[in-house]
This record gives sequence, structure tokens and C-alpha cells, in this order.
Amino acid sequence: MERVSEKTIGRLSLYRRVMDKLAREGRDYAFSHEIAHMSGATPDQVRRDIMVLGYSGSPNRGYSVGELSKSIGEFLDDLDVQNVVLVGVGNLGRAILSYFAGKRPKLSIIACFDNDSEKTGRVINGCRCYPMSQLQDVINENNASIAIMAVPFSASQEVADRLTHSGIKGILNFTPVSIKVPHGTYVEDIDMTMALEKVAFYSRQKPQGQVLERRSNDKAGH
Repeated sequence: MERVSEKTIGRLSLYRRVMDKLAREGRDYAFSHEIAHMSGATPDQVRRDIMVLGYSGSPNRGYSVGELSKSIGEFLDDLDVQNVVLVGVGNLGRAILSYFAGKRPKLSIIACFDNDSEKTGRVINGCRCYPMSQLQDVINENNASIAIMAVPFSASQEVADRLTHSGIKGILNFTPVSIKVPHGTYVEDIDMTMALEKVAFYSRQKPQGQVLERRSNDKAGH
């Protein structure tokens, strides 16, 4: 299969969420311009992305919501359930466990880990918490291939090293630090502080017309 870009994979995941929303609303079909409007893409981009799936819609009715969602799932998901572990059960880790519970049947968070003895041995948001000393054993016993990191930045590289040494091939990294991993391991960084700072910066910027108007007024005052 021809290599598909990360951006395309991201958009396909978004289209599936759009299909889920339309299905809840009782919609059976959707045109590319509707999917584009709901996902922030263009109709041409939507059609090109869906062509990757080998799926085509009807010129008269558009894409079948159920069939398109199924096609995206068959493309993105493994045939079997992929087991996921989470490291770091602080406020963020707990929120992640709660949010992902039951979201995707092909992705299952089967264990979480923490150094806090008050958390280990308990079931937190439906997930059993283990001490870090059992990390490799639990990963190997459950054939987990994906990890979510929600640990303090000072521990991020050490945790990443232990995860990859235990056979983890994909890491969703919520720490504000870029981690080094072996070749063949995929890392997706989610830096919420950086994202919020970007939003804060751009929220302070005025539209171009207002900026020009202010400059024009400044000149008129001289």
C-alpha cells in the first residue's frame, strides 16, 4: 500500500467523528461539501482523502454515513484490539482514562501505572493501576503496543526509554518535552500549554483591516 501522510490519517479520523455525529442525528448520507464544512477541510480534499480508502459515494446522494464510517475504520484500525497502557495517573491521566473509556472498541487502555502507592492496586476510572516496577511484565503479558505518557517532564525520557525497551511501538506524549525513541517507534506530541499560548497570542491579534485602520489614524494625527 502506498504510504499515506500523517495529515491524511488525521483527517480520516476526523471524518469518522463527523460520521458518528451525523449517524446520531439520523443522517444516512452526506455530500463532500457537508463533510468539508464540518471538518474544516475543502470538498476536493475530502474526496481525495476518501479515494485513499477505495470507497466512492453516489453523485445523487453523496456518501453513505454508515459505509464511510466502516471503510475508515477498516483502514485505520487493526483487525484485532490494540492494547494501550497509560503512565502517570495524576489529574491529566485520570481525565484521559475517563475520556477514552469506550470511545474506540479497537483501542483498549488495559492498564495504568504510577509511583504513588495510594493509587497502585486500585481500579481508577475502570482501569487497574500498577506500580512502575511491573511496567514491562504487564506490557508483555498483555501484548500492549501503544502507551500514553502523562508524567512530569523530568521523568519523560526515562519513562519513554522503559516503554520502548518493553516493546511499545507508539507513544502519545502529553509531556512538554520532546522524547528520543528508537527508529520505528512513532511519537505524537500533545503540548497543551503550547497550544493554549498559541490561542492566547492569536486571540489578541486584530483583523488586518483594523490594524491598517489604526495605522491610518496614527498617520492622520501627525
